[in-house]
Amino acid sequence: MKEINIIVFALLFYNSVVAQDKFLTKEGYVSFFSHSLVEDIKADNNQVLSIIDTVTGKIAIQMLMRSFMFKKALMQEHFNENYVESYKYPKATFSGELLNFSGLSAANNETEIVGTLTVHGEVKEISTKVQVEKGADGITLKGNFNVDVADFKIKIPAIVSNNIAKTIKVTFELHHKPYK
Repeated sequence: MKEINIIVFALLFYNSVVAQDKFLTKEGYVSFFSHSLVEDIKADNNQVLSIIDTVTGKIAIQMLMRSFMFKKALMQEHFNENYVESYKYPKATFSGELLNFSGLSAANNETEIVGTLTVHGEVKEISTKVQVEKGADGITLKGNFNVDVADFKIKIPAIVSNNIAKTIKVTFELHHKPYK
């Protein structure tokens, strides 16, 4: 009986130690911005799921495409039905690594994040600078990068091709808390 108690205690202790290595957010923020001579288009998504493994620096991010909110309902409808086809490709994901993550101090730091972005069923290697803030209450990542719409085989009809930029700016801010 004593051996079983020791094993159970060891497993519980191991799980609590391992969980301390993971930081999670379910309310991350991602936006994209398209600037053209005709109009600017901006959409925000506040339902971004992200997890960081602080031992390896690995990060995974996932978001539903339908969670992007636009100022105009018609833009949102066209985005989901005609461009990203969210009924067919409901999620966008990023899987990668924060380089030199364990070497960063608690103060604000800049490092590089590298990995693969999957949107509209297409996979693209991404590398960008990211601001990392490590604090007692969690880890925050902030940054931005540009993506070419053509890289993800998103078709833009000729009639509105002047309304949508060929390169879209993506901005993110992810406030991770310890995963329990």
